[in-house]
Amino acid sequence: MTIRTLLLTPWMTPCRVIPWQRAVVLSFLGKVEVVEEYDVTIAAPSLTIRAPAVVRQRRATTVRAKRPSFSRTNVFVRDGFTCQYCREVKTAAELNLDHVLPRSRGGVTAWENIVTSCYACNQRKAGRTPEEAKMSLPRRPFRPTSLPSIAPVGTTGDTPAEWQAYCA
Repeated sequence: MTIRTLLLTPWMTPCRVIPWQRAVVLSFLGKVEVVEEYDVTIAAPSLTIRAPAVVRQRRATTVRAKRPSFSRTNVFVRDGFTCQYCREVKTAAELNLDHVLPRSRGGVTAWENIVTSCYACNQRKAGRTPEEAKMSLPRRPFRPTSLPSIAPVGTTGDTPAEWQAYCA
């Protein structure tokens, strides 16, 4: 079982997701305070604690800005978990990636050639360009300079209930 912990800034806004082990270490070092806990108990030889669900940094830290790496999830976040052809918002499980210029025609797997699509639209487009399939894109795909650290609640389909008050 993978237990994830939501890390909040000192101003209670979502910062990123960290492993529960890192949250426990940061808590013992006094760098974070535990705000919410899961109903899961973690036992060690000398102590028993509940797994941290949400922790808040005690002090502000600076984070180096880096360009987001290309990944399925980051493309979904860039496109707002929205099919770029039918414009419907879906969960990650209902979406896939589509090459605007199909790979069979020399299209590459890169930010500038990939969009989020639902399965129905991807099948309808098949191996054609959007113009040939008489489908339109709301905007050209682009390489983002930054992305939110936390996907909107409910879009990935696996957001813990303990996080919802902080991600809304």
